[in-house]
Amino acid sequence: MKFLLEVTMDDAALTKDPAGELGRILRYWGGNLRHYPLQPGDEAAVYDSEYREVGQWRIVAS
Repeated sequence: MKFLLEVTMDDAALTKDPAGELGRILRYWGGNLRHYPLQPGDEAAVYDSEYREVGQWRIVAS
C-alpha cells in the first residue's frame, strides 16, 4: 500500500506561510488517523487553516 498526500501550494494561506500551513495540515491529519482503517480506497479532503479544500490524502494498493 501507499499513502499519498497531495496539497495545492498556490492556495492563499499556503503562499503566505507554506511551512506553517503544511505543518498544520500534517498535525490535523495525524490526529484523525485513528478514524480510518487505512486500507486501499480510504481517502479524505485536506483543508487549509481557513477551511478551504487544498488537496487530499488517499491509500492506494502498490
